[in-house]
Amino acid sequence: MKAQKSLSERKLLGVAGLGWMFDALDVGILSFIIAALQIEWKLTPEEMSWIGSVNSIGMAVGALIFGLLADRIGRKPVFIITLLLFSIGSGLSALAPTLFVFLLLRFFIGMGLGGELPVASTLVSETVAPEKRGKTVVLLESFWAFGWLLAALISYFIIPTYGWQIALLITALPAFYALYLRIGLPDSPRYLALEKKPSFSQNIAKVWSKEVRKQTIVLWVLWFTVVFSYYGMFLWLPSVMVLKGFSLIKSFEYVLIMTLAQLPGYFTAAWLIERAGRKFVLVTFLLGTAASALLFGTAETLPLLLASGMFLSFFNLGAWGALYAYTPEQYPTEVRGTGAGMAASFGRVGGILGPLAVGYLMSSGSSVATIFTIFCLSIIVGVVAVAFFGRETKQRELA
Repeated sequence: MKAQKSLSERKLLGVAGLGWMFDALDVGILSFIIAALQIEWKLTPEEMSWIGSVNSIGMAVGALIFGLLADRIGRKPVFIITLLLFSIGSGLSALAPTLFVFLLLRFFIGMGLGGELPVASTLVSETVAPEKRGKTVVLLESFWAFGWLLAALISYFIIPTYGWQIALLITALPAFYALYLRIGLPDSPRYLALEKKPSFSQNIAKVWSKEVRKQTIVLWVLWFTVVFSYYGMFLWLPSVMVLKGFSLIKSFEYVLIMTLAQLPGYFTAAWLIERAGRKFVLVTFLLGTAASALLFGTAETLPLLLASGMFLSFFNLGAWGALYAYTPEQYPTEVRGTGAGMAASFGRVGGILGPLAVGYLMSSGSSVATIFTIFCLSIIVGVVAVAFFGRETKQRELA
């Protein structure tokens, strides 16, 4: 029986992780496409920033709507609907003739992405044993690094020769295979065991009830600061490298090198999270992110840029893994999808403001150093919230 359970957990991790990888492939390739579209469509910094921000607007809407739906119709149906929305939207965006059409499709792609990620981590959290739960969710998040690596490779080899449209089609097609695999997955055993499914309004009220209000505030602050800094920094990485004087192809090459550091970041966080706890991993990796952002913003030489960029990838993505492990553990089963979805949705407001802030600050003449200092300070706010007010949930049985 135990061997069967272990196999089931591995299969769940593989199927969920595959979809996660294609999500990351789409978000990652967007950062390279923004740099390519700037040249092809002669975009201003403000127009470039709206591409990333519209994606986050969709993610905010998707996280809220699909988080609520996950507590009403189940984790599995939402898991399938969100990937379908993302796959179709991503394929169609390759045919977009204008910036407006591209932005509209990015909104729907964002809805699929934003809805899937918190629901996927909730499903895995509710299926895996407490002593392996945190590690498994971080390993699920590690598929994000593989997606980013694929995005960097496709961008480096495909975009300069064949164009961004072909690159987008390549990212969309494999996602349909992940969709096929998901149909055979069982739903969360904890969700299926619920006798009563509360209404949307009851779930929203419960998230702000006295029992979990403190956890909700901590999560909202944490999500906002992490997403604000991540999308502000990483969606602009190739473009920032171009602004620092490197060619488009060279900037793709250097961002690919930086992206390689994401994998050891995830694996280190996965190793630590069941030993040192969620709060320790979050605080340590977020402080590492803040220091790396400061170094990257002020770096002038190529070795320092690459080193600080790699540390930025290592620490920031390790923190993301811990965040996805930590979030579902703060709520009881009947509102876990709603709580995780609402926290992610509020965080996506940061994802809207981050890329916009970079575009408008650049247009006003602010230096890259100033912009990355702002991201550094925002991360410190998240560190204070979780360090002093966060609740440790290492190896606790889910409520």
